[in-house]
Amino acid sequence: METESEPYVRLASLRQLHQVMADMNTARSLADTLQTVADGAVQALGYEMACVNLVRPDGDLVVAAFAGNSAAEALITGRVGSRESWERRLNMGERWGDLVFIPHTEGWVLDDDDVPQWFTDGPAPRFEDEWHPSDRLFAPMYTPGVSGGASGELLGVISVDRPRNGRHPGAWGREALQMYAFQAAIAISNARLRANMQRALVRLERDQQALRASEESFRQAFEYAPSGMAIAEMGGDQHGRILRTNDALCRLLGRPASAMRRYSFSDLVHPEDIGTLLRTSAEGGRAELRLGRRDGTYVWVSLRNSVVADAADGPRFLLTHVEDIEERKRRELQLAHRASHDSLTGLPNSAELRSRLSARLCRRPAHSGELESLDAAYGHPAFDGPAAHGFDYRPGTETYDTFDHHVHTVAPEDGRDDGTKGLAVLFCDLDGFKSINDRFGHNAGDAVLIEVAHRLSRGVRDGDTVARLGGDEFVILADGLGRADAQDLAVRLRNEIIQPIRAEGRAVRVGASFGIGWAHCGMTADEVLKSADERMYVEKRSRPKQHRRAG
Repeated sequence: METESEPYVRLASLRQLHQVMADMNTARSLADTLQTVADGAVQALGYEMACVNLVRPDGDLVVAAFAGNSAAEALITGRVGSRESWERRLNMGERWGDLVFIPHTEGWVLDDDDVPQWFTDGPAPRFEDEWHPSDRLFAPMYTPGVSGGASGELLGVISVDRPRNGRHPGAWGREALQMYAFQAAIAISNARLRANMQRALVRLERDQQALRASEESFRQAFEYAPSGMAIAEMGGDQHGRILRTNDALCRLLGRPASAMRRYSFSDLVHPEDIGTLLRTSAEGGRAELRLGRRDGTYVWVSLRNSVVADAADGPRFLLTHVEDIEERKRRELQLAHRASHDSLTGLPNSAELRSRLSARLCRRPAHSGELESLDAAYGHPAFDGPAAHGFDYRPGTETYDTFDHHVHTVAPEDGRDDGTKGLAVLFCDLDGFKSINDRFGHNAGDAVLIEVAHRLSRGVRDGDTVARLGGDEFVILADGLGRADAQDLAVRLRNEIIQPIRAEGRAVRVGASFGIGWAHCGMTADEVLKSADERMYVEKRSRPKQHRRAG
């Protein structure tokens, strides 16, 4: 590992430490877990040797795992040190947080106790933080779940010898070793728990042979199912918490099984799909939603729930089947995009334009007197009621009840700029486009339309809509504009369009006529577009014919 004198820690070192911690929690047995702890201190933390001393039931500590030196491993593995000798060591020397460092100047008094250790010799340190062969560094491991660590029950001690850089570990190195010991204690506790559970299962299998067959059958089906499977709690404060997952689900989400147990599906679901999950969290529920992967991306899945009873009249659990439908959803989204967007320019098409425009408009316009009276009565202009919204709830008609707090769309007064900001609808028709098609062919015409679409998209703000209505007609929806703002936007877009365009190896020009309409509640989408279209033709006829083209 890097020392504190270095300004950063190599990403490779962090990844290695992360992998070692993951391996500790996925080792198959307690023995494998202990050896992984020792190996990790050497491989990831950068010590030349490491030893794991585990507390036995009688209180003494046995050397359970060793790494870094095969000769020393053969010498002391399996040997036992008394609890009294270990307590003496842990109560002397320097305290580095939860770590205990005994310098060579003090450690000589320990040479004759019964704690298994290796002996090395060497010259006196040449500088202040140089590691001496007789220095000792211990990382006690305490049972997890106790704040402060030192007040918990001693689980074991990791002892390490000589960092590879030959120096005493700095602040970062000490923190890394202390954190590593904490994670190792969790992994060892979990491994012991798993071992105890395995022994209990064996006893249970001897008593309940009939149940064993069914449980094994279920386990096989669960673990080796080709699609994701999970068992979650049902009911109570922990409803939905994941208890168990199979390999297929872990691979799908890129998360180890040990990490999955920290979550419920509500923690993993995309924020926009929480409502869908809650509506389908009962028996027989089905849902299509997005679950978060470890890398921050989301994958579309199909969830299907069923209830499994643990025993007769015992607790019940949700068995959730998770199927990857990412490819199908991608095809559906592609088809939906094609249905709502122009195939040539990629802009929203006429149907999508009308849909976006209709979503902003309710059926009845807002009247200032009505809104003022509601403000006075309810103290808030966004009172959630049909009268304030102007919604039309008649059966068989389109409603807008998906908007809990509808804000009426209003338009600036005709003939003057009174500061009102509204939803401007700019209807654009290209001048001279037909002659390009006639003279140079449809390929040249298509190139012009594509470039005009690019220029219009570049000229508007994020959140504005540029759509192709059909032929050489385009529409821009720009919210929050006053009359002067809309006129300025039309001028800027026209100046962009009239610049030369490369089409079929030649430079061509088109002009543009703009009509500015205003959307407000009480109008339909077609009425808004018709108003802007009429204003465009008025503007086109008001200019001399020779000025309608760019050149």
